[in-house]
Amino acid sequence: MKILFIQHSCFVVEIENKVLIFDWFDKARITGYAFQGILPEFSKEKEIYLFASHKHQDHFDLNALKWVEKYPKIQYILSKDIRLGDNYLARNGIPKEVKDRVTFVRPQTKYEVGGMEIKTLRSTDAGVAFLVKTDGVTLYHAGDLNDWSMEGAGDLINGKMKRDYRRAIAELDGIHIDAAFVVLDPRLETHSMDGFDYFMQHVDADLVFPMHMWRDYSLIGAYKKKSKNLRFTERIVDITGENQEFDCIC
Repeated sequence: MKILFIQHSCFVVEIENKVLIFDWFDKARITGYAFQGILPEFSKEKEIYLFASHKHQDHFDLNALKWVEKYPKIQYILSKDIRLGDNYLARNGIPKEVKDRVTFVRPQTKYEVGGMEIKTLRSTDAGVAFLVKTDGVTLYHAGDLNDWSMEGAGDLINGKMKRDYRRAIAELDGIHIDAAFVVLDPRLETHSMDGFDYFMQHVDADLVFPMHMWRDYSLIGAYKKKSKNLRFTERIVDITGENQEFDCIC
């Protein structure tokens, strides 16, 4: 299995004849951040599956629907909050027939697409998180599922956030995950590590890829230094920049 970190929360996972792309967006669409991610070209013979956890512009890009022109086997697994009306597609130069390739997913539901078993978790922000089983490999992509506790929000709001997050993560109990992509967002300041740390303590994952870091990768080292627990730190993948490639043995 090969994993490529593109940028932000976008990862590409290549398994056998499948390519799974999570939360891709064009690097030029987000203002204020100089993203440098480049999506590689794939063989037309590959089965391409693009997952989008929700409609936020740093997780979904409408232009991905135009890839049907170069990847005849592509399919899309999109959160149902992504609306694709016929007129909207037409205005953007996308034929409405592309929807024949889309599986719209809702939270806390199971699906089967292309031989993949897909389970969705309810996000604490928007859309879903994905648990995907295929070709003997289990993957988890959080999307925007995280403990978004914030300074100044108060115990009532932050308490509900923590309960909602922990309730969602409890759905991963007893599941062995080969590679997980988990939010570690520096904008949350003193709460930046809360959701990530809870995941590390409660989920059985061999490799954990931090994401949603807005090009600030310093929290990875900070978390490792703070935890001082080799059982945790040896599972965390060191990401230092976009377009990093990782060969993983599962």
